[in-house]
Amino acid sequence: MNYAVKNIYGKIKNKSVTAQVPGSKSITVRAFLLAALANGQSTICNAQISDDCAAFLDCLKALGIACEVDGTTVKIEGCGGKLPVKSAKINVRSAGTAARFLTALLAFSDGEFYVDSSEQMQKRPIQQLLESLTAAGATIISDGGTFPLKICGSSNPNPEITVDITKSSQYLSAILMAGVCAKSGVKLNTVGQHGLDYVNMTVDMMRSFGVTVMEQDGAYTVNGKYSARKYDIEPDISAACYFYTINKILGTDVKVKGVTSHSLQGDVKFINLLKNFNGGKVDMSAFSDQALTLAAIAPYLDRPTTICGISHIREQECDRIKAISQNLSAMGVKCEEHADGVTIYPSLPKPAKINTFGDHRVAMAFALTGLRADGIEIQNAEVCSKTFKNYFDELDRICFELTKWKE
Repeated sequence: MNYAVKNIYGKIKNKSVTAQVPGSKSITVRAFLLAALANGQSTICNAQISDDCAAFLDCLKALGIACEVDGTTVKIEGCGGKLPVKSAKINVRSAGTAARFLTALLAFSDGEFYVDSSEQMQKRPIQQLLESLTAAGATIISDGGTFPLKICGSSNPNPEITVDITKSSQYLSAILMAGVCAKSGVKLNTVGQHGLDYVNMTVDMMRSFGVTVMEQDGAYTVNGKYSARKYDIEPDISAACYFYTINKILGTDVKVKGVTSHSLQGDVKFINLLKNFNGGKVDMSAFSDQALTLAAIAPYLDRPTTICGISHIREQECDRIKAISQNLSAMGVKCEEHADGVTIYPSLPKPAKINTFGDHRVAMAFALTGLRADGIEIQNAEVCSKTFKNYFDELDRICFELTKWKE
């Protein structure tokens, strides 16, 4: 479906409105994996049940893990760190987080496993992760470091592993969480530079499930076993950012239910950035999922905006830097593309059809541009179901609440 964005600039009647977003995908999938590896049954509350999270649960079921879904509550019967099957075929579809986390899990599990994915996911290489897992002792067959994969895993890997996090910190998170499957624990040494907010989230959650994680000078040691528990998922800050961004371009006071400044999620830094940012240069390596969001509203800021430190987003659901450049250019906005980012100049966007390139964040971000410009249409808007199925319904509701007369 295509979505025609409503220009509500200058039509605001009520500035204070509250939006609601799903539970955090980042926390949900971590909780799913930790619960699956724990001893006993865990209950995950306010879980995100998006396409990506559903794919993760389907993979766990295929690996012999019992999962029961009731609305946003998920009960998972853990396997105590040892998968009940030694052979399985799973399909991670387009879920990048599931792809990385489950690949690490299978590399530390005795047996032979086949991992397939969507065509989109097959274009996203994970070579650095595969190299680390192979050096640890797994045998992995792939074509150029991409899916599909054949994995012959081992629960007795090398006790010391090196992880290159240059492309993604998820490689480190994946091996950290799966490390409990190793009979004697593991020590992980990191090379390369990347924001570690999501690694810190991983470590915090591992500890809350009972595992000991120690970090010193970029080296991590993992020991112990996960214990089942009840775990409440925070609202998804990545999703919340779109609604807080409305305030920047419309002068509103939209808030998101349940969001606090004490979130585990790194994207809370973007909400803080918005308060005083009006153009200039910003390194978004630590919260790169919001690079598209800032780019989408940059034409309305007072000064040119340069976003840097995001070269790795070229290898996500699409080349997101190119998606920024092409869509802003289609709107008549001057945009200069760099190897690791973009520079965007202030101007009023012209009517245009937004090419989402099959990427949920392109769809959700550029919908914001249309709230202050005429004729912005999001093509294939249904791609947002990857993480936020009713995003456009919620956006419509917020726009209605902002522009209606109070009784």
